[in-house]
Amino acid sequence: MIKKIAVSIVIILMFISAFSVVFASESEAEILEKSETATELQEIKEGVGSNLKEYVAQYGSYPYGVAAYILNTVRIYSIPFCFVGIAVGSIYQYMIGIRKLDVRDKGFALIITFVTILLICQVLPLIFTIVVNGWRG
Repeated sequence: MIKKIAVSIVIILMFISAFSVVFASESEAEILEKSETATELQEIKEGVGSNLKEYVAQYGSYPYGVAAYILNTVRIYSIPFCFVGIAVGSIYQYMIGIRKLDVRDKGFALIITFVTILLICQVLPLIFTIVVNGWRG
């Protein structure tokens, strides 16, 4: 009981000591840094806007261009996400699942799920392009 109280007090003291008062005073360096960050954000926004305009021009309409842009973005970001999921599923199946069969089944299900998601995210933009550009004319 005493250990629990002591641990609770130590944790509370750590939280209290972690917070400190910061007074806001903007120096020239901070103002310059904020303007550089704003410039970088503006450049990123313009880059996305130009990419979106290219997709709209390529597909001939705004909804098709936006859909193609979103599908391409999902295609790119699904690769690392699914590889991490497959790695976690492999750890569950081959490392932890050696001793526990229910965990092994969970790992196998994770692997199958993430491989399926990866295939869908990689093939869906291709199907969209074929349908929109091929059949629409």
